[in-house]
Amino acid sequence: MVLDGELRPLVSVPLVLEYEAVLTRSEHFGAWVNEQANIDIVKAFCRMGEPVHISYSLRPQLVDPDDEFVLETAYHGRADVIVTLNTRDFLIAARRFGIAVRRPGEALERMRSH
Repeated sequence: MVLDGELRPLVSVPLVLEYEAVLTRSEHFGAWVNEQANIDIVKAFCRMGEPVHISYSLRPQLVDPDDEFVLETAYHGRADVIVTLNTRDFLIAARRFGIAVRRPGEALERMRSH
């Protein structure tokens, strides 16, 4: 959906740096995915995404401090929803800022039905 222009993810410097750090860990490599492939994914994410400037911090809001930049990017980018497998950690704080939280399958289903 991102590559087809149907969905535009929000990107911020902290979010991109975290994606790059996580995706270049060796445990994320496999038969069809290597470090360069994952770097290419991050680059595509940057090209297709809408840049978000984080003008001030909302911290602390979440149990895991490493997730704070996700909430801040969503808030400052005026996101409707945070899509994550980690819904439990985001639900309360995201609701506080009027942002829905959905698992990827649920978010995809809702997008397709609208």
